Amino acid sequence: MYIEAHVKKGFLRFRDPDNYRDVCRKINSIRINHPYNCLHLCRFEKKINLKSQIMNTSLTVKNYLSILFMSLFLMSCGSSGDDGSKPDGGTDEPDIIITPDESDDLAIEGTMRNLTSQELVAEMGVGWNLGNSLDVKNRDKTAWGNPLPSQQIIDRVIAMGFTTIRIPVTWQYNQSNSAPYTIESSYLDRVQQTVNYAISKDLHTIIDVHHDEEWLRPTQADGPAAKARLASLWTQVAERFKVYGDKLIFETLNETRLLNSAAEWTGGTAEGRTMINEFHAAALDAIRGTGGNNATRHIMMSTYAASTVQAAMDDLVVPNNDANVIISLHTYFPWRFTGEEGGVSTWGSAQEKADLEAEFERIYNHFVVGQNRAVILGEWGARDRNNLSVREEYFQFYVEKATERGLLPIVWDDGGNFRLLDRANLNWHFQSLAETIIDAGN
Repeated sequence: MYIEAHVKKGFLRFRDPDNYRDVCRKINSIRINHPYNCLHLCRFEKKINLKSQIMNTSLTVKNYLSILFMSLFLMSCGSSGDDGSKPDGGTDEPDIIITPDESDDLAIEGTMRNLTSQELVAEMGVGWNLGNSLDVKNRDKTAWGNPLPSQQIIDRVIAMGFTTIRIPVTWQYNQSNSAPYTIESSYLDRVQQTVNYAISKDLHTIIDVHHDEEWLRPTQADGPAAKARLASLWTQVAERFKVYGDKLIFETLNETRLLNSAAEWTGGTAEGRTMINEFHAAALDAIRGTGGNNATRHIMMSTYAASTVQAAMDDLVVPNNDANVIISLHTYFPWRFTGEEGGVSTWGSAQEKADLEAEFERIYNHFVVGQNRAVILGEWGARDRNNLSVREEYFQFYVEKATERGLLPIVWDDGGNFRLLDRANLNWHFQSLAETIIDAGN
């Protein structure tokens, strides 16, 4: 067998004159389209074993140079003739391609420590949401007024003292809506680069499936198609991040719910809650099925709409009773103060504090005590109503009482009503609020 090699667009392309079917194999970040485990180079017996080269290769700058050198060597021993004809009379059969997986050039390898989910959450500290950014419901991720994520933004968050970041991601504008539901590689690159801004600085980092409610409809009629698409999505994402360590956490859903339904924000219906469980199971199976570090990666799973309504908490079922699943809840309690349009600007009476503490106690008893599950409060906060001192008091009490119970709070920052950091100018809109979170969490 004769194989011709030449360099094209940064990877090696081998042409096999025999019409072999393509079989994609991956060996240590080198992708091979060939039905055999190794490739025999040139018709001559050369002292090179490509398989052993690949098996001992990790993607570094040095390795790219090695690949380039190898390609030049192969061209010298088996290039096509000057007239453009194929060696041995070969024709335009399918190429055999050996290419460094471009995503691996971005990958940050890590380890999975033998930590329980409770131990992991205990070390995560307090967190901040990169809201209204990659989760924007538009292909233009600046459409809601925030600049694109950058290392400088993440560095400001770190400098304040946050040790966990949640990166909400909406996928539907960059994913095919028909099988096999392929996510655009360039978008995966953007998500991965944003994750790297945090992981490279040792932040615990969470990515999710955020504003994809239009196709993630929790009904029996829409469920099968939604599960297939969700499984494909998480398979692709999990493959991309397979080598990352346990400081990267996957959150299978966000506030997934049936849009504009009567029970949208009140815990959903029995049908809806059942379908949420099925969505989680499909996502978990997809993630675990990719192997590697994903076999034991810690994964967050939410109730219906991430609600703390009792029925939503009661009906959440962790698939396979997986030990590395963390419960994800959002509680902007009380909503009339924290988020309601035209709501109240005051808070802090003895009764209001007792009510908020009772909310935390109910969550704690249900999941931490009752199910031995770690809990992350993935979103909370209070919109600006020109009431800074009141919000400072609320933030202090919220974080203190949540963390006393081992509940990890990740504040929502959307750059708008819930703004904290001015991402365009890298200054804090409300520095005292950010400082209050850090102080209360310590």
